[in-house]
Amino acid sequence: MIGAATAGIIGVSILVTSFISGIFGMAGGLILLGILLIFLDVAPAMVLFGIIQLGANGWRATLWWRLVEWHIVRRYIVGAGVAFVLMRLIAFVPDKAVVYLMLGSIVFIADRLPKNLTPDITRPGAPFIAGLFVMTLQLIAGAAGHILDLFFQKSLLDRRAVVATKAVCQTFGHVGRIAYFGTFAAAWDTSVPMWQYVGAIALALIGTSVAAKVLLGMTNEGFRRWSRWIVVGISVVYLIRGVSLLITG
Repeated sequence: MIGAATAGIIGVSILVTSFISGIFGMAGGLILLGILLIFLDVAPAMVLFGIIQLGANGWRATLWWRLVEWHIVRRYIVGAGVAFVLMRLIAFVPDKAVVYLMLGSIVFIADRLPKNLTPDITRPGAPFIAGLFVMTLQLIAGAAGHILDLFFQKSLLDRRAVVATKAVCQTFGHVGRIAYFGTFAAAWDTSVPMWQYVGAIALALIGTSVAAKVLLGMTNEGFRRWSRWIVVGISVVYLIRGVSLLITG
């Protein structure tokens, strides 16, 4: 079983990161996965992370249900479904260094794309491409909420519609993550008892609920500006972590 100190650190992390994700619709998951990978191997970390995020995103989707852009969600799910089937045929589980390096580098790669290829979730075909790309990255790198955010940052959608639509898309993505990594025997780490899964979900719901009130007080401009800086900051930290793991082996 995970020790009391470790469980406390993870519990606080879940609460704080769910609050962050509840405001920006991303970023919190990136931080949480990085913390879980410190204490758990890749497969069990992915399953626990998926369960926590399923609860947080599902509740966030419920809170903002009336603002979801369903035409985007439907096309996103089709792309994500195709990616899931292809990845399950490969059945690849990366090591930690690969996870961190991919999480950290993708944002900067996206910034180098020409303007005509700039991601915008409202463009024709963009939701399908986003689903295909993001689901693949979720199953290889573990988290890709910041990449999905790139597709929304360039759009003119209201901040609440962004959070609502992303929450539904990410809920589907976390179901896929659990289904994918859950088929590997090593995923169900016996050091994490069932009651800790339940407690983790409860903390995620609390953080998400509190964040909804903060989001109402933000402007669209401030929302996009803070989202960008948070994503860049986290990406830099993950690149450093990935390089350090490569050096130390």
